[in-house]
Amino acid sequence: MKGNYKFLLLALLIAFASCSFTSKKFEDPDKDKLLIQLISYLLDQGHFEPKDINDDFSSHVYDSYLNNLDPFKRYFYESDIKEFKAYKDKIDDQIKAYDVSFFNLTHQRLLQRIAESKEMYKDLLDKPFNFSKDEDYNANYENLTYVSNKREMKERWRQQLKFSTIVNFDDVVSQQDIDGDSETAADLDFSEANEKPKAKKSEAKKSDKELEVDARLLTKKSLDELYDYIDDRTRNDWFAMYINAIVEGYDPHTFYFAPEDKERFDRDISGKFEGIGARLQKKVDGIMVNEIISGGPAWRANELEVGDQILKVRQEDEKEAINVVGMRLDDAIKFIKGPKGTVVTLTLKKVDGTIQDVSIKRDIVELEETYAKSSIVEKDGKTFGVINLPKFYISFEDYNERNAASDIKQEILRLKEEGVEGLVMDLRNNGGGSLQTVVDIAGLFIEEGPVVQVKTTGEAKEVLSDKDASIVWDGPLVILVNELSASASEILAAAMQDYKRGIVIGSKQTYGKGTVQTVMDLNRMVKNNTKGDMGALKFTTQKFYRINGGSTQLEGVKSDVVVPDRYSYINIGEKDQDNPLAWDKIDAADYEVWGNYFDYDSTISKSKARMAGNEQLKLIDANAQWVKKIRDRESYSLNYDTYKKEMEINEEEAKRFTKLSEYQTNLTFSSLPYEVKLMNEDSVLLEKRDRWHKALAKDVYVEEAINVLHDLKMTYEIKNKVANSVKN
Repeated sequence: MKGNYKFLLLALLIAFASCSFTSKKFEDPDKDKLLIQLISYLLDQGHFEPKDINDDFSSHVYDSYLNNLDPFKRYFYESDIKEFKAYKDKIDDQIKAYDVSFFNLTHQRLLQRIAESKEMYKDLLDKPFNFSKDEDYNANYENLTYVSNKREMKERWRQQLKFSTIVNFDDVVSQQDIDGDSETAADLDFSEANEKPKAKKSEAKKSDKELEVDARLLTKKSLDELYDYIDDRTRNDWFAMYINAIVEGYDPHTFYFAPEDKERFDRDISGKFEGIGARLQKKVDGIMVNEIISGGPAWRANELEVGDQILKVRQEDEKEAINVVGMRLDDAIKFIKGPKGTVVTLTLKKVDGTIQDVSIKRDIVELEETYAKSSIVEKDGKTFGVINLPKFYISFEDYNERNAASDIKQEILRLKEEGVEGLVMDLRNNGGGSLQTVVDIAGLFIEEGPVVQVKTTGEAKEVLSDKDASIVWDGPLVILVNELSASASEILAAAMQDYKRGIVIGSKQTYGKGTVQTVMDLNRMVKNNTKGDMGALKFTTQKFYRINGGSTQLEGVKSDVVVPDRYSYINIGEKDQDNPLAWDKIDAADYEVWGNYFDYDSTISKSKARMAGNEQLKLIDANAQWVKKIRDRESYSLNYDTYKKEMEINEEEAKRFTKLSEYQTNLTFSSLPYEVKLMNEDSVLLEKRDRWHKALAKDVYVEEAINVLHDLKMTYEIKNKVANSVKN
């Protein structure tokens, strides 16, 4: 395979950046107006299916934006909405004029209402709730109307807060019952050596009144943390929400990234960043270390602990440290992260309360959970391999850096060294990623040939192919998918299915995302930019199609063997999103079905028969239906006795699903030799792999995938013997 494909999309973007965009000047002195100007032009010129910016579009943006601002209808009043409605069919005109007056109005009013609600929830939570009163809480926020006065608003808040508190009350009551029932050696009196130990008199149980106070405090704490996050949001954050209400009117995958969001996107798609290797969380009392990333600089230094509070940050070339207490988390992270090789000194309030300075040399931090990982498993004397790929990661700056395709190839070669006779590619929950890497990965399993077809509006289709005739893995192959396998995952599964190269096991269909996006740095479009970072726009430029000509858009990839899972009855696919592009098809590419001795038809039939009689899958299906029923519930009693009885009924129903977690296959999974060496030095990696292997050993889908590989291997051996006997 050739690693550096020159895709049509790249040429398109270069043409945009060097020609079309430079011929038009974007120089509005107002940053908000400039941003709308840039995005409007990009979408009009580059989106796969540009929209008519008219009154219908305006109405959609209006509804989407207000729903995002106030989904629970606990900020705005009916009078606010009446005032806002004057703009409902005028947002299109404002977009064309780069006018942000509607945003300014809603933003100012929102801040006012948020400040009012803060006082309201604090006042309400200062008083006890009456849990004996018969009343119901309706959680169907979409059908709620806006309140007309402060009295109605306070009542709405009261019901929502009472519901949160009654849930917390039930938790603290249950916890006290558990603590009261438990008896340990510490609770026993051994004063007389020859007597049986007697239980000490335990602390008096709290009264319901005291527990209600505890429950309200828990509710208040969660609201305080929420409002602390809200208070950290700047005008730019709220404006980004408005911009996204506009751009998402084009399709679900067109999205504006504010500068910090773009940085997170780059980190997620590449699986790495430069910094100290710690995940941070904003708490009411400061910025806390939430996780130390295994293998990173902080992990190697071994001086930072989960729970440490960061007070100050000092760069190596500066004498004074910057106080980050009370600072927005995103702003604090800017000071803590930095280029590889530089040193940052953190002033910490340690978990034990002491104050300490810790210096850490920044480095490349790799997010291990992003990357492909593999395991070996034995069944009936045969060895098989499982590769889990969380996403199709890539560094857009340098394709030769670590990427999904090179890692998958390396894992396959390592598995071959261990003598595996079949391979499972686990793409469940894989939302996609780089188009380039999926073409390269498909090429590992086929001779040269087309992998996916790509269409740009008004242009001839482009067929993206593997141009290397060599095959890294030519043995039995199973692809595992579910409803959250999307985009690049669907391309790989579809290609393997069309070539009859492997068997797809999973949900009735995958997610159904058949579109291609690109990310444009908006700063490239502004000459002599003095406005600050403009962020980036991810927008849909193409649709992709299977090599058989069908689209995966909306319909996804249909599994050869359909098995129920937890998402079976939940609307989570592309077809359930707002404004998805339509399904269509084009002519098939020129390709030849894989020629081998595997009997797919009989193998699929055997698998379907096993799945039909599998009690674990029947229970999973029943559980999925039960979860759907619970999710769809809209009304809850605010009388505790009634609420408790309803929860007890739910718990009783849930008991029949406890066997799901008890399921155990007879398969044993183990890491490859190279990883065993790493785990000897990395206890965190050892723990992660141990958890993964235990999960695999309980996974009925992986179990069936191994069964299918075993069957495929057997059909190959049988057909091969028949073929050889015919020759002789």
